[in-house]
Order: sequence, then C-alpha cells, then structure tokens
Amino acid sequence: MKQFLLAGSLLFGSLTTVFAQKAEQPAVSSTSVEMETPTTIRDLFEETGVSANSAPKLNPRAVSFVQDYIETYGKSLHAMKGWALPYFNMIDGIMVQHGLPRELKYLAIIESKLKSNAVSHAGAVGPWQFMRGTALRMGLKVNKSVDERTNYVKSTHAAAKYLRDLYKIYGDWLLVIAAYNAGPGNVQKAIARSGSRNFWDLQYHLPAETRKHVKKFIGTHYVFEGQGGLTTLTKAETKDHYGSNLYAYTRKITQEEEAAAKSQSVAGKYQSVVVAKHILMDLSEFNRYNPDFDRVMSGSANAYEMKLPASKMELFNAHKYAILQESVQLLLTSTAVMNEVK
Repeated sequence: MKQFLLAGSLLFGSLTTVFAQKAEQPAVSSTSVEMETPTTIRDLFEETGVSANSAPKLNPRAVSFVQDYIETYGKSLHAMKGWALPYFNMIDGIMVQHGLPRELKYLAIIESKLKSNAVSHAGAVGPWQFMRGTALRMGLKVNKSVDERTNYVKSTHAAAKYLRDLYKIYGDWLLVIAAYNAGPGNVQKAIARSGSRNFWDLQYHLPAETRKHVKKFIGTHYVFEGQGGLTTLTKAETKDHYGSNLYAYTRKITQEEEAAAKSQSVAGKYQSVVVAKHILMDLSEFNRYNPDFDRVMSGSANAYEMKLPASKMELFNAHKYAILQESVQLLLTSTAVMNEVK
C-alpha cells in the first residue's frame, strides 16, 4: 500500500451490514485501498478559485495542527478503517435519517475511538461520551440497571438529535463541534468575548481542550476523507465554497410535513429516480425528504428509513416490487454502459 497521507479521495466503498451490537470491536478486515501520493498539505488551503466541484481548502490557521496530527495519528487512524466499517455504516444511516452530514461520525472517533465502554475523567460514557444530564435530556436511560449511553444505536440517535439541536443554534459545524465538547454556555461566552461567530476568531476564548477538539475533528476528517468538507468549514466558508443554494441550508421540512409523513425501512437496490417516478413525486422533493438516499442504498447494507407523505408511501407499497425490479434493471444497464465506456 502506498504511503498514507492526505490527498486522494479515500472512499470506504460498499460498507458491510449493521454490526452485531453486542460485539465490543469487529474483527479486523484485510481490505486494502490504493492511495494516491499527495503533493503538500499547503495545496489543501491555497486559493485556487471557488468551486463547488472541488475540495474545500483547509483554513490556514488549521494547517500546522492538522499536519502534525496526521503525521502523529494518521497511521493508527488508518488502521481503524477495516474494523470500523460496520460502525461507520450504522452511524451514516442514522445521521442521514436525522438530515445530518454523515461525516459527523468522525466525532465519535475523537470522543471515544468508537468504544462503547469508554469513560472520561469527567464521567462521560459511551461512544459519544454523553454526560448523564445530557443523555437524559436526549432520551437515553441512565440508571442502576441500564446505561443506554453504551448502546451504539441508541446513543447514536441521541447524538444526532443533540448535534441537530446545536446546529439550530449556531448554523456552523465548527461551533457545533466546539459546543459538543465544551457545552453551549462556553461557546456563547467565547462569542460574546470575541465579538465574532467565526471559530478561528473566537477559538482562544474557548478552553484549550475544546480548541484542540475541533482541530482533531478536522484532522480526522482529512485522514478518512482525504480532503475537507461541509463539516470542516465555518458558516461563511461554507457559503463561499458551496454557494447559497447548498442543500444543508435549503432543506426545509415543515412541522406539518413532518407530522403528515410516514417512515418505513426499505432494503434493496432502489433508485431514487425510479421511486419518484412511480409515486408521482418530483425527484428534488423526494430528495428533500430522503437526503443521501442513493448513496446509502448503493452500499452493501442498502437499508434506509425512507420518509414520504402518507399518500406517497401508499403508492410506494402498492408498487414496491415493480419499483425494485426497475431499479435493479436500471443499475444493471448503467453498469453495462460504464463497462462499454471503459
């Protein structure tokens, strides 16, 4: 395997099915991935023009930390890539269900290294390192007989809810990561003292641990993705790079739509374009209800908690076998065409 560094898109490919929840750590996979040798980390933040089709540039104030972080921890983090795949698959699905970026899974790595029995010196427990009070507010049971902070699936749902709540406050993923670590109160104080809502401007008004926590998240993102993304940018950087029509800013499902919608777990090689056609729904509207549908369904687990207006769900169930058959045929045709092109 070539030297593991930054550049090159590190794709996890098709992930395995949801892991057995009782297992403390999955067996190590023998999967190997050929990596591209990058140029320099400097290339990751120097201006080359704004383009939504290119990777976001690393903020200059993060470069030194991220470079040192990758040199120190890149090898050990890369070793996780095999055994962590089932965990990532599970977290991806739950984040998507809550309308959140899948890359937030890297927060669980820096919180606990994905260990269900992790306990911090402050008493935070589980893969998402919940304090008891926060866990209870997020609906987890914590008592003498059970501690759901150690339950991978339930704690991930709770983490997604908490991250979603924090994003509603800040609209900025770096501030969300900071608040997850230090609490919203400390972030609010940093904003007030600095007069800024830009993490890079207010960071020195935060605890040193929190500053490092945010940068560790960015570094981990670069290790696994090979580049930056939505969750490694400030709100201003996000708008500059992706534009004002970014899906994360425009997706709005009203409370009325949420209340009228129905959810159903689907499995198989369903294609969004085929589903939308059969249920007489605009494709963009389908994607508004079901973000990242095609990406999740293209994985080996291909299971998704699909959400639709009640009448559309009835149509889906009435035609689901025809939809699946047509979706598979579309996939086979597309694969054949791609093979011809090659």
